[in-house]
Amino acid sequence: MRARVLRACSEGVRAAGPPWRVLFFGTDRFAVTTLRALWAAGEPSEHSLVSRLEVVTLPSRLPGDLPVRSCARELQLPVHEWPHTGPAGQFDVGVVASFGRLLSEELILQFPYGVLNVHPSCLPRWRGPAPIVHTVLHGDKVTGVTIMEIRPKRFDVGPIIKQEEVAVPPRCTAQELEGMLAKMGASMLLAVLKNLPESLKNKKEQPKEGVTFAPKISIAKSCIKWEEQTAAQIIQLHRAIGSMFPLQTLWKGTAIKLLDFVEVDNMPGFSDQIQKDCEVVPGSVLFHKKSQTLMARCKEGWAGIKTVILKKKLTAVDFYNGYMHSWFQQNPRTVHRECRFQTLKLSTAKKTLKERGILAQDIKP
Repeated sequence: MRARVLRACSEGVRAAGPPWRVLFFGTDRFAVTTLRALWAAGEPSEHSLVSRLEVVTLPSRLPGDLPVRSCARELQLPVHEWPHTGPAGQFDVGVVASFGRLLSEELILQFPYGVLNVHPSCLPRWRGPAPIVHTVLHGDKVTGVTIMEIRPKRFDVGPIIKQEEVAVPPRCTAQELEGMLAKMGASMLLAVLKNLPESLKNKKEQPKEGVTFAPKISIAKSCIKWEEQTAAQIIQLHRAIGSMFPLQTLWKGTAIKLLDFVEVDNMPGFSDQIQKDCEVVPGSVLFHKKSQTLMARCKEGWAGIKTVILKKKLTAVDFYNGYMHSWFQQNPRTVHRECRFQTLKLSTAKKTLKERGILAQDIKP
């Protein structure tokens, strides 16, 4: 931890109080907030919470570096690549934030104060790797953060050390909620570390009722099913996974991405435009000139779209002028049968992603 590493406890001796020797396990943006908070908590002062800080992260499978590895290098912290965890018996406590790997009992027992996990949900709701995405996807009104003790062999089942609730902001995205909960979790972790022995003494087992699971989200989830999903469901899906996987559909046999969804309820003049048109089927696309928005018919309702990616990023106006305008001019009464989005099948999605050099794999949010 640069030259500012403070009075590290002698090897093998259990510290009675802070500052602690901490081994941090993490991978993504959510984890970076906690890592930075631990680093800052090692600043020299009589209230320092951290005397030594090292990092364990995963091998990177994606282009570019993992956020936690990049952050650790910036902060000049020692980095170990899983399954290597550095020297045994030289840390007081482990801290996990969005790591995605089970820790063995043997590893956990190396820490005199165990291993703490910063989990962005009010456990036992949303156990698993994607709690924030599922919170938004299911329209939860309340969420929170749990500081819990890691147990071997199963994810997110350990006793609760500290838990706080917070209201989910209306219309927030998973990315926005992640930032809010990351700051909240980092602050809660530091509060626990200030009086770690007492915090551990007051831990409570999780309730057996109210258990839900938050599995990883795959690329297949981004394929819009116009005949099955309502406008509200599609917009909710966009808020939940759009920062990872932009929603996809087919346009005249070509896979395209749809960005910047908006609600169209009470949009001035749009209801009049619908009434003048012929039969509308799911996937039908109109252009609302006043708001400069593409309108796509869903199972129920309409979803507004401001941006499309087809070879390159296009505004709704550009897409209309380049791909729709001539149809409306030539044959305005039958446009809905031809001018429409269609559901992109998984096999097509995989092929398209492969052609574009994008990895079709699960990514932890």
